[in-house]
Amino acid sequence: MRLSLKNIIVPSISLAALLVLSCVAVWFSAYFGGRFATLSTQNTVFYLTNIQPFIQPNSLLSNIVSIAFVFLNAFLLGQINNRFTIIRTRTFLPIFIFLILMGSWNETHVANGSHLALTFIVLALFYFFGMSRDKKASEQAFMGSFFISISSLLINPLIFLIPVCWIGFGIFQSFSLRTFLASVFGTLAPWVLYLSVLYLMHNEINFSTIFHLDFDFSFNISSFSLPQFIYYVSIFIIMLISLSGMFSISSGDAIHTRNKLNFLLLMLISVFIITLIFRSQYTLFLPVIALIYSILISHPFTLKQNNFYGILFLIFCFFNLAFVISKYFLI
Repeated sequence: MRLSLKNIIVPSISLAALLVLSCVAVWFSAYFGGRFATLSTQNTVFYLTNIQPFIQPNSLLSNIVSIAFVFLNAFLLGQINNRFTIIRTRTFLPIFIFLILMGSWNETHVANGSHLALTFIVLALFYFFGMSRDKKASEQAFMGSFFISISSLLINPLIFLIPVCWIGFGIFQSFSLRTFLASVFGTLAPWVLYLSVLYLMHNEINFSTIFHLDFDFSFNISSFSLPQFIYYVSIFIIMLISLSGMFSISSGDAIHTRNKLNFLLLMLISVFIITLIFRSQYTLFLPVIALIYSILISHPFTLKQNNFYGILFLIFCFFNLAFVISKYFLI
């Protein structure tokens, strides 16, 4: 018996709506089931003073705002794949996998700033992906860095993605003095504007509170429950298997597509390292990890339509569903 993901890769409108609604149901099962998450430490003055006062954590409004941004980011994810052919065919899988992860990770349901920051990161990718083999792409370098810098106003450690983007310029064969300087100015622009307004309003600036990096290198495996440990190890193994499948067929992709896949993998590794360094804020980085993860594993799931990857996809769905159910029994 052949197991095919074709109906999910290119679903009918009714099936696509059903899949999306199932993810919404998983999302709100956390709220109506009382599985509230603790808001991760958010140390940015910009977020605390301009966003959080209007949205009470773990409220219905907080969930609605977060899922609205999740849908926006899922839409942008589909657009970026269609525009830059990261996966060389139209596919619904990245969107569906992203929604599954966001629904399953109820820690992200209260991280409104993280979803907004992810929107700016995706917008930055639109500009960076348009720089391929163009050493004069100063506008794209400026705007992409500008959006990454805006995201760092919400989550300060995201500023460390800027050097990763410079490496990406090299991957795209677009690194030059012009693009580098444009990126530097794009990074500085949002912070200069924000600090200028802050100074005009308060006539003083306290840099120790405005830009504060709370490093936390502690890691205790005993802090994870058994279901959490099994789940995280499982999706990590699925990621490794998918990457192996992705690289085995990437020779059929165009060079610019392979460059984009390599850059996304670099970003995923970088965000994971940032998560380990800022352990107390790990929840804030989960939406970024989920989006990049969904693109990379969707590549082999879409292009290698055989029983093995069909079963692997079912295993992925099973572990996410089991992870959601297990949270009702965790003390």
